[in-house]
Amino acid sequence: MRKLIKPDSSEISSLKKPKKKKTPPPYKTHSENFYYLKQMSNKRPVIVTMLDGEKIEGFIDWYDELVVKIRREDKPNLLIYKHAIKYIMKDEEKIKAMEKAKEEEKEETEEAES
Repeated sequence: MRKLIKPDSSEISSLKKPKKKKTPPPYKTHSENFYYLKQMSNKRPVIVTMLDGEKIEGFIDWYDELVVKIRREDKPNLLIYKHAIKYIMKDEEKIKAMEKAKEEEKEETEEAES
């Protein structure tokens, strides 16, 4: 007759692999920095909507951990605290107008050359 050998619970627990805890997502993903750098390098016009609903149009000049500097045409530049910003979006109308002006300028230079 065979004898069954049953291990102690302490032996079983030592054989089990410890469960790995899922690591939380990183606090900083740097996606905000990527967005600011992209808008600054391409000199795209943006609309900054404040928490109170005010809309500010301009270009992102620089930023840091707490503030964003908005450069505006024919108006004073602004330093805006990030905690007062609701959201920032590209100004599509101005972007299209800028692209159209560039195309017209190219056409004029081509005509002048020929």
